[in-house]
Amino acid sequence: MVKYGLFIVKYGERKMFEKDYRVSYLLDFYGNILTDKQKDAIDLYYNEDLSLAEIADHVGITRQGVRDAIKRGEETLMEMEEKLGFAERFEDYRKAFVKINECVDNMRGSKSNLNFFKIIEENVNVILDQIQIVNKE
Repeated sequence: MVKYGLFIVKYGERKMFEKDYRVSYLLDFYGNILTDKQKDAIDLYYNEDLSLAEIADHVGITRQGVRDAIKRGEETLMEMEEKLGFAERFEDYRKAFVKINECVDNMRGSKSNLNFFKIIEENVNVILDQIQIVNKE
């Protein structure tokens, strides 16, 4: 038995104790790879917080069908992230930009009359412009 995120894996079978909200995050990256049924079921389950029974009524399939669609979709999302790592890389970039922004703030707070610091400030402005561009996309 191995704990994986919010899931317990036992002999290749998952037992769900709580929702793993990484699935919702991964849906943003890889959702178009899923079937419409899987994408809709996962969206309703994680983002709209509907129960399996509510989703089954809404979609017109059985509760078991909803569960299977969610399970297969989750596995696909996790597999895609394991292979491609887009979400992890995106988070790494986001953290790097936050750190750069903190460094920029620190440099601005320690200005001096030397020309060297004017050059630093000009470069800092370029870095900040790039951060704003990336954050808007």
